Amino acid sequence: MSLRIYNTLTREKEDFIPIDKNEIRIYSCGPTVYYYAHIGNLRAYLFMDNLRRVLKYNGYKLKHAMNITDVGHLVSDADDGEDKMLKASRRENKNPFEIADFYTKAFLEDMKKLNIDMPEIICKATEHIDVMENYVKRIIENGYAYETEDTIYFDTSKLDKYGVLSNRNIEEQKAGARVKFDNKKKNVSDFALWIKAPENHLMKWDSFWGKCYPGWHLECSAMSEKYLGEVFDIHTGGMDHIPIHHENEIAQSKGYSGKIPAHYWMHVDFLQVNGGKMSKSLNNLYTLKDLEEKGYKPEVYRMFNFSSHYKKPINFTFEAMDSAKIALSRLKEGYKKHLLGNDNIDEKIILEFEDRFLDAINDDLNMPQAMSVVWDIIRYEKKSVKLAKVLLKFDSVLGLKIDKDEEIDLPEEIKKIVEERKVARANKNWSKSDELRDKLLNLGYTVKDTKDGMSIQLNE
Repeated sequence: MSLRIYNTLTREKEDFIPIDKNEIRIYSCGPTVYYYAHIGNLRAYLFMDNLRRVLKYNGYKLKHAMNITDVGHLVSDADDGEDKMLKASRRENKNPFEIADFYTKAFLEDMKKLNIDMPEIICKATEHIDVMENYVKRIIENGYAYETEDTIYFDTSKLDKYGVLSNRNIEEQKAGARVKFDNKKKNVSDFALWIKAPENHLMKWDSFWGKCYPGWHLECSAMSEKYLGEVFDIHTGGMDHIPIHHENEIAQSKGYSGKIPAHYWMHVDFLQVNGGKMSKSLNNLYTLKDLEEKGYKPEVYRMFNFSSHYKKPINFTFEAMDSAKIALSRLKEGYKKHLLGNDNIDEKIILEFEDRFLDAINDDLNMPQAMSVVWDIIRYEKKSVKLAKVLLKFDSVLGLKIDKDEEIDLPEEIKKIVEERKVARANKNWSKSDELRDKLLNLGYTVKDTKDGMSIQLNE
């Protein structure tokens, strides 16, 4: 089965036809680094990772860019309210650049913990101000912008249509501006490209129009064009990006080159908590660190996300996380059981499993269906090392590291006993080693000595 993906632009599931079969070009909207990413944010990057892995599984090479928004944008994704970076700056009594550096590192650490296959290009907005400035100049030259006293706006009335992605009526579209509504705007849907910075504004740069800072939507258009060209294959983001941010990206691109920048637009749906929205007021805005402190490894959250298709909402509960934790453990144990099997299995069975898995992932990344194939292999009565190899092949898409034992956080008392036993074994004091092994067993931990060293597991 050829790869088929749902295209928000056409509102249809389509065959994926690359611009250049030798290299798929992708752009993903990255984080605004003003605070820790919460698990709703992280779902978008797990989807991005899943897309990358499926494309690679199909044999494609990738050129993928993702931005880091360290200039800041407004509190609402609908572009109103206070600037996120400046708000964080006051909250922590640091300058915005320190804020951005700290939370960029925290975000990248979360990506590493989740085993996310990162884009080839990570581009920070603050390192591309000149690129954005030149992009704005060309939009102005092409007649798609106008100036007010303190803002250069994109003129949406110059487009053949504004709202091609969301199909919303232009009059219903909220203003896309960094600043409060300017009654000098020509159209309610016009949005800020370039803004003159007030004297006390913390993030500003010298430009053709004086001390300025860019509109939020501008960075994605400018950096995708720089790294991927005027038109590329796939653009990804969250559902919340459709009505404003991605519409404005398309508008800017039309104003710059006359083209819609991506052939396929893919959007991941929201994560809910206990059937409702996440919010600080409900005290349910969880981060990856919060989950770890509650005893859930990052790979458990990764496993949890495979329970729903990316285009559907997913409901987070701790009961669901408990189920994902058990499922991940069973998956790894099932892999080990097959690893101890023999090679005597019909190749037709292998091919059938591989075809079913490929059909699932190529059907718009249908991971719940793909996981059903995985579980059929785990439950397969005849254990075979060949099936273990198939599971490992599938794990290049799953990213669950099924061939690695789950790491556990050991109490200090247990760590000391483990280290003491390592010394005993190094000194070939086997009786002491056995004594300490039994002591660990009585404390609830099983020790296994392998050619690669000592492993320890918590007894269930």
